[in-house]
Amino acid sequence: MAQEEKLSGYRWMILFVVCLICFMANFMQYQVSAWGVVVMTTLGIDAGGLTNLMLMPMLTAVFLSIPAGSLADRYGVKLVVSIGMVLSAVGGFLRYFMINDFTVQIVSMFMIGFGIAALNANLAKVLGSWFKQQTSLAVGVFYAASCVSIVIAQAFSTYFPTLDVSYLVAAIAEAVTAALWIFFMRNVPEGEPMPEPEPVMKYIKIAAKSRGVWCIALAYGLTLASTTAYCAILPSALELVRGVDTATAGSMAAIITVGSFFACFAGPAAVLKLGKNKPFLIVTTVIAAVVMVANWFLPLGTVMWVALVLNGFMTALSGPIIQAMTPDLPEIGAKYAGSAGGIIGTVGLLCSYFVPVIVSSISGDNWTLNFTIESILFLASVLPIAMLPETGAAAKAEMPETSEL
Repeated sequence: MAQEEKLSGYRWMILFVVCLICFMANFMQYQVSAWGVVVMTTLGIDAGGLTNLMLMPMLTAVFLSIPAGSLADRYGVKLVVSIGMVLSAVGGFLRYFMINDFTVQIVSMFMIGFGIAALNANLAKVLGSWFKQQTSLAVGVFYAASCVSIVIAQAFSTYFPTLDVSYLVAAIAEAVTAALWIFFMRNVPEGEPMPEPEPVMKYIKIAAKSRGVWCIALAYGLTLASTTAYCAILPSALELVRGVDTATAGSMAAIITVGSFFACFAGPAAVLKLGKNKPFLIVTTVIAAVVMVANWFLPLGTVMWVALVLNGFMTALSGPIIQAMTPDLPEIGAKYAGSAGGIIGTVGLLCSYFVPVIVSSISGDNWTLNFTIESILFLASVLPIAMLPETGAAAKAEMPETSEL
């Protein structure tokens, strides 16, 4: 048990298709942002309507995460995500054919979120089954694909001649991605048995009774909500308070993604080397919170740009590691990881919506207070992390008798 398991080479195909789903989901969502002015003109909506349109795929996940996770535990990830991807592809084509109808656009964006919501709920289950001790590294690659997708969507979506063409190409690419998932996906590596199916509610009850699941959910929710809110208000704060022009403020916020991209690989690699997750997570979370709040007080210029990259790097280190811990919880394992992932995803998305709203209502136009609260919330994730069991490779080697579900 202390020895590393031999991993199937086919895991790289699984990771490729998983990352492709992530890439397309983010690309289709951020297309709306890149074409923002055209979308508002075409649909006759304001900035609020545009924001609502963009957030629809996230709303899908709020409703779908828990049922998608528990159903995947019962019937297999391939079937559940396949259905989600087909609905996403239909949504993509619906968005293209009914491009002038705002109501239909809302429905289509909600449908586009089905595939990624079903996958995200089961991400730890899928990658945990195929990558075992390397799960955090695989999750890091997944996160990196998300970063790359957002940048490409923002930078290149408008290179298509019209909004219609951009939407059509994305819909076709989503349909191809769905086909690749259906054709290449396998629930478990060859030679490994599928867990014995149980009633759907039993999966949810076991996951919901796990303290570790709720600790991961809270840590994930706090880090995701605080960093999302921080990046969302940064361009406006730089423009209104520090006197930065609009274009430069947007670029300064975007460069945080550069640091995040490299952190997606560095964090998982570090814990694989160290053999322990918790000490690394606790130390880097404290440092990240300090960097977040200090970043706002630095003078404009090179030092600010460097700090923004460091901000993105430090705050993104924990995400892949925290999510990868789910199937390593002794009471969860691969069998209940879908239901656990559904709970974690739901909590994370609810935090991402409500926390920024609450913080903004408290801080008002006091940008310094807003950034300070976001940093404190990120730091607060240390508490649920500290309550988690150690699931790193070194801990597993010390406890060879740990049961696997």
